[in-house]
Amino acid sequence: MIIKAEQKDISIIQELAKKSWNFAYVDIISQGQIDYMLDLMYSEETLGQHFENPDYQYYLVQENNEFLGFIGFEFHQESETTKLHRIYFLKEAQGKGLGKKAVEFVINEAKKVDDKRVTLTVNKNNSAQKFYESQGFKVYDEAIFDIGNGYVMDDYLMEFIIDK
Repeated sequence: MIIKAEQKDISIIQELAKKSWNFAYVDIISQGQIDYMLDLMYSEETLGQHFENPDYQYYLVQENNEFLGFIGFEFHQESETTKLHRIYFLKEAQGKGLGKKAVEFVINEAKKVDDKRVTLTVNKNNSAQKFYESQGFKVYDEAIFDIGNGYVMDDYLMEFIIDK
C-alpha cells in the first residue's frame, strides 16, 4: 500500500532513509559520505521545507502494517518534468515488486499533473540503474555534483518519457 506522508511522518522517513541508505550504499560510498548525506538531505529542516512545497510529494510504502520504504518526488521540477528524488526500500523489501509498483505510481502521478517525463539521478556504481532501465528509464546524461565537505555524487541522469 502506498500512503501519502505528512509532516508528522518525518521521523519515519528519517528512519527508513537511515536503514535503506546503510544497506544500499555501503559498498558504493564511504560511511562518512553516507552519514553526511543523510544529515544534509534528511534533516528535520530539509524535510520540513519539502512538505511546505506543494509540488514536493512524499509517500510511504507499507505492507502488513510495516513501513518498508518511501518515495519522494517533485512535480514540475523542470518544464513538464517530475523529478523522482527518492525511492528507497529496506533490505527485507527487496524482491517483492514494491519498487516496480512505486515507479508506476510516480509515473501515474506525473501524468495527472500533465508532466511529460520523469527524471532521476542514480550513482554510476549503483545496481539500481539496471532496475530503472527495466522500468523504461534511459540514461540521457551524466554529471558529478559537488555536495560539500569534500564529497561528490557521480551519477547517471535518467529519464522516462510519458506516452500520450
